[in-house]
Amino acid sequence: MQRTTSRLLFRPPQTEDLASLFAIYGDPATNQYNPAGPLTHIDQAETLLNDWIRHWAIHGYGLWTIATRAAPDGVIGYGGIGLRKYGDVERLNLGYRFAVSAWGQGYATELSRASLEYGFDELKVAEVLALVRPAHSASTGVLEKIGMQRVDVLDDVPGQPPSFVYRISRSLIGD
Repeated sequence: MQRTTSRLLFRPPQTEDLASLFAIYGDPATNQYNPAGPLTHIDQAETLLNDWIRHWAIHGYGLWTIATRAAPDGVIGYGGIGLRKYGDVERLNLGYRFAVSAWGQGYATELSRASLEYGFDELKVAEVLALVRPAHSASTGVLEKIGMQRVDVLDDVPGQPPSFVYRISRSLIGD
């Protein structure tokens, strides 16, 4: 299942994405706010990729592999909506990570809007949440720009300040 926006192309992840996933998730710059830090071994990327592929197989949706429409064979990031544990509760979560070369071009906002549209219009979900580290002002800015509101904190990283929980519901954006 492929989707597009004015500038981006989204498709389900494939095993062939392993090298690009490791390049993006293994880059210290893209993990600046990730307490776990970058992936350090290709096996970690393979586990993550297999988890995403399994999520798609079970649920029929999940995080997308992202490319530009101008260069559809070049992966610039991964993101979208998928199930994630918030403490002991599984929630529909919006998340993304882009290669440094894709930063500052509005791609996170474009992906996030498309993800919400997909979640509300096609999956018919009632709400979508997002989890962000407090210091990650670029991501909090994206979430607020697309209409998400900070509603809570989640103490998800021992020894670190709690993450911010953002939420948007179908009722906030209309049917």
